Parts: sequence; structure tokens; C-alpha cells
Amino acid sequence: MNEVKLLDTKAVYVHVPFCEQICHYCDFNKFFLKNQPVDEYLSLCDQEIKNTVKVHPNHAISSIYVGGGTPTSLTTLQLSKLLSSIKENFYTDRNVEWTVEVNPGSVDQEKLEMMREYGVNRLSIGAQTFHEDLLKKIGRDHQREDVFHTIELARKVGFHNLSIDIMFGLPKQTEEQFEETLNILTRLPIEHISAYSLKVEERTVFYQLWNKGKLSLPGEDIEAKMYELLREKMKNNNFNQYEISNFAKNGYESSHNLTYWKNEPYFGIGAGAHSYVAQVRRINHGPLPKYMEAVKETGFPYREEHPVSRKEQMEEEMFMGLRKLAGVRHQDFQEKYHLNIEQAFPGVIQDLIDRGLIQDNGVVIKLTESGLLLGNEVFERFLLNE
Repeated sequence: MNEVKLLDTKAVYVHVPFCEQICHYCDFNKFFLKNQPVDEYLSLCDQEIKNTVKVHPNHAISSIYVGGGTPTSLTTLQLSKLLSSIKENFYTDRNVEWTVEVNPGSVDQEKLEMMREYGVNRLSIGAQTFHEDLLKKIGRDHQREDVFHTIELARKVGFHNLSIDIMFGLPKQTEEQFEETLNILTRLPIEHISAYSLKVEERTVFYQLWNKGKLSLPGEDIEAKMYELLREKMKNNNFNQYEISNFAKNGYESSHNLTYWKNEPYFGIGAGAHSYVAQVRRINHGPLPKYMEAVKETGFPYREEHPVSRKEQMEEEMFMGLRKLAGVRHQDFQEKYHLNIEQAFPGVIQDLIDRGLIQDNGVVIKLTESGLLLGNEVFERFLLNE
């Protein structure tokens, strides 16, 4: 059987697991900042980066994403140490997209200027909502004015690529509240918007409340109406939807996120980070003591390694690729897997067409309007039986 076409690794994700406040919905790998061994952690991240580059040299990186946690909870000196390690060890393209996640109110002009000096050119700002009562309900530690101030500072320093994260389907959130958030959002000087519906995940405050029957959420019908309102507002304000949850002005689509949706490889650095390199997925240890001990002992923090089979890669190609509104091109699939989509998934395409969930013009397969609302039903159909 033909081998899958190997792709160069062009993206890097670096995880900063520290937060000054733990949000009620967040299940990412994170720890309260106070009394944590931050400086030692950053030194070990530097070691992991150096060892990664030794094993996988000469990759021209086109996107870097520093996420968390809250990267901007670090001091200016600490964050500069991390950015310096990234810049010194990874060879980057001239037009690299370099994103850092920012908590509103957690950056000042000095920190923003430092990031610009190292080459950071994109900020992802976690606003979530512009209603103070909802911010309190979800455990956020910023106020709406902090979002406006952070954007103003970023523009002053010279950032021309700003993304805002928002959420919908929040506890007791109304359609009117969400519409007001969207109205505010579309008036801001930003280039990109990510909008996610609330998912109640295990190991969160909301999960505990939900189990006790103390979490009041909008129903699925209201959430669907919010999503339709979101899409309408974005379209009317020149934000092009390019993925189920993501919208951008022309030319400002997230290069890093497209790496995931195109099923392309990426390096993952830090506690709990995931990586996908040379057709092997790896998961780093999440707890800080285990992460740090593993790097000290072996140079790498891998908790789990999984060679991805050709079958799994084809599945991921479809259910990740169909998240993009551009869909999956038949030719790209054929060139990568030496097999056409119908051969890989007999009967699946026609079934989904008959159900009105996808469309296929012979060049590309895309979700329909109904498919956008029922994406999980589509994606599940591409999970092949053994």
C-alpha cells in the first residue's frame, strides 16, 4: 500500500499553564500562578525546544502560537525569556504569523512593546462576553473596559492583527445579550473573531455545578439561534466565515489554526502540549512536577506516543478538513493518500449528500448550511470501522 505523503512541520505551539484566575468553563492544563516554579518551568521549556530542534532540524516555521493558561500572566522578563528561546531556536519564515494569547487587562505598554520586538505580530484576546454579570458567572477576572483598553494599547504599539474570542450559550445568557455583544464586537478595530459555544467539560467548576443541577444553560434551540445570529452579523460586517467557529477580514485567517484543520504537522512545547510530527502524535505530561522531571531525566516530556495509521490520517483529514468552509479538495486527498475519497469511505459521501449535510461538485466537498449546524453528525460518518 502506498505511503502517506510526509509534510514538513511548519507550526509551533508553546503552552504556558499559569493563570491568575481559573475560569469556570476551562479544562485546559492550567495552574494558579502563585507559588509556582515559573522560572524553572521556562528553563525546562527552553531545554525541550532545543532538544526538539536537534531531533527535527531545518524546519522553516510559518506559524507560532503561545497559548495557555495565560501567557501574559508572566512578568515581562519571564515572557521575554520564553519568546527569546523560541526565536533563537526555531528557524522562521520571513512572513511568520506569531500569536500570543492575551487576557484583557494583563498587559501594559512595556509588555506589548517587548513582544513586538521579539517578532510577535498577532494577539488573541479572550473577551468572551461584554456583560459584566456574565463575566462574573463564568469566572473571568476582567471587565469589559479592559478589552477596549487592551485593544487601544495594542494598536498604539503597532499590532495590526488582533483576534477576539467570544462565547455563547453561557449560563442564563439571552439572545438579546448575545446580540449586544456582537454589536459591540463588530465596532471594534479587530481583524479576526473566534466564537465558541459553551461545552461543559469534566474537571471544571461548571461540570460540578451541572452534576448538582445548579447550572442553568440556554437550550439547544436558543443556542442554534445564537449561532445563526453570529453568522449573520459576521457576514454583514465583512468578517468572512472560514471555519465553523472562526471569522476573519480578508487575508487575516489564522494560519496556525488552519494547520490543525488541514491535518498538518506541528510541534508542541510545554506541560500538557500535544504535537504531531512525522505521523506520530505525542502528549506531554500535564502536571508540572511530572513535566519537569521528565525533561530533566530524558530531555523530553512525552507521556504518550501514538503512531497515526493511514486509516486514522484519512479520517482526520475529513473530519478536520470539513470544519473549513472551503471544504476538502478531492485532488489534495488523492495526492496525500493515493486514494480517492469515495474509495476511502464507500457510500459515505452519497449518504451525507442525500441527507443534505454536504455538497460535492466533483472538485471539493463542503458542509451545507444544515451541515454547519449538525457538524458532529457529519464527522462521525468518517470514522471507519476496523
